[in-house]
Amino acid sequence: MNEVRVQAGDFDLGLEVARLRANDARIGAVVSFVGTVRDLNDGARVSEMELEHYPGMTEKSLQEIAARACARWPLYGTLVVHRVGPLAPLDQIVLVACSAAHRGDAFAACEFIMDYLKTDAPFWKKEQTPDGARWVDARVTDDSARAKWEAR
Repeated sequence: MNEVRVQAGDFDLGLEVARLRANDARIGAVVSFVGTVRDLNDGARVSEMELEHYPGMTEKSLQEIAARACARWPLYGTLVVHRVGPLAPLDQIVLVACSAAHRGDAFAACEFIMDYLKTDAPFWKKEQTPDGARWVDARVTDDSARAKWEAR
């Protein structure tokens, strides 16, 4: 299973991982990452984050990132679920999950997909703070995390 979804609604981690495993006895490891909305960013309280995207282009970008991971590691499946729209602190934003025969491949692929998602996927984040709305800038740390994969 290789699946990408961009959606407004929440997701159930347990159900998503169960679908990824799908009674496949070859799978020895499933690694997942769930990103959530924080209530504090860059020193300011955040009451809401709104994620915007470019429909069609976003899904294609996520599919390409997952395909690159599948070409690099022997994976049995990948899943990327990314939410859009208004989100509150504690809400889940993103799920990346990878299945493989061995944990090393699943861990590496999951981290790879997340690192590329943060830099290459066309999402825009706007936070509501006590001082008003502000767009979230790209982070140098995200670029550094992505760059390590190019060096390998």
